[in-house]
Amino acid sequence: MANDPTESGAAPLTEAERDEQASQVVDRFSLWSGAAGLVPIPIVDVAAVAGVQLQMLRRLSDIYGVPFADNRGKSVITALAGAIIPASTATTTAMTFGSLIKGIPGIGTTIGALTMPVYSAGVTFVIGRVFMKHFASGGTLLDFDPPDYKEFIKTQQEKVASKFGRGKSGSAA
Repeated sequence: MANDPTESGAAPLTEAERDEQASQVVDRFSLWSGAAGLVPIPIVDVAAVAGVQLQMLRRLSDIYGVPFADNRGKSVITALAGAIIPASTATTTAMTFGSLIKGIPGIGTTIGALTMPVYSAGVTFVIGRVFMKHFASGGTLLDFDPPDYKEFIKTQQEKVASKFGRGKSGSAA
């Protein structure tokens, strides 16, 4: 393949270069996820965010040389979202509320437009960081187990919360 540096004759990426490239992908897809959260139709916004997350996972797989399959990608994103969301009831409630309230004309659309993009971007950032760590350690989509990343997920959620001025009192980010 032309995108595979080892097949094109180019030198493979160093670990630092690969991690930098992956960080840029996560940051970019987090922004795109926030934009997808702006879709004004309830539930369609959630589907759009899931599509962005799947594309991010595909790109991270390419960067780390991990085989990717759409059906497995969807399964692991669902499993990881299940691990992230219970860890933060406020995030779950806000995302659901942000999506569903868009169905109320006027004020609902405004509130949804203000909340859904922030939470979508945050969850996508956490998912991206978890997969960066997993792939960098030699993991694949087949051996991904969300409970293994419970503490890492919590740390990443705190980083996201601190970016938006919602860090827990007494926590340093």
